[in-house]
Amino acid sequence: MKRWFIALISVFALNGCGYNQFQQFDEQSKAAWSEVLNQYQRRADLVPNIVATVKGEANFEQETLTKVIEARASATSIKVTPETLSDPAALHKFQAAQGQLGSALSRLMVVVEKYPDLKANQAFSDLRVQLEGTENRITVARNRYIQSIEAYNVLARSFPSNLTAMMFSYPPKPGFTVPNEAQISGPPVVDFNKK
Repeated sequence: MKRWFIALISVFALNGCGYNQFQQFDEQSKAAWSEVLNQYQRRADLVPNIVATVKGEANFEQETLTKVIEARASATSIKVTPETLSDPAALHKFQAAQGQLGSALSRLMVVVEKYPDLKANQAFSDLRVQLEGTENRITVARNRYIQSIEAYNVLARSFPSNLTAMMFSYPPKPGFTVPNEAQISGPPVVDFNKK
């Protein structure tokens, strides 16, 4: 009878200390991260079709295409494992590679504006819409991941669940950061006098 009572008290104590919430929030963050990876892969899969369509334009700027191809190769070469989420340096490297691919694709879309035949191409137009939709999906997936990490980290740093975090090795998880955060934190400079 005494052992049963001690076991029952232990279960209630573990439940009240946040252990189950750590399990829940950890799983939610993993699921959210999987969706981020899924959307990044979707974008990477669109790149060869976009490049192939753009190559059909005889005068298109080869340097822009080369940068997109190189950025895609760099982004897809980084292997992401569950340990990546716990390693701020690996996560930052992954984020930087994805940021480079996003920037290269943005530059490509700006350059395309100079080519009316390419803009009128239905296949390219469809790919462009798919890319825009994928970029939106990436943003939504990253926001969900950020929210899941925030919930986990609040639990890991709050008392008394921080004691459970220390006891069971649940350190705070690194967040998703923007590579040029300092640059974009200020308002844009608009100068109508530039020529």
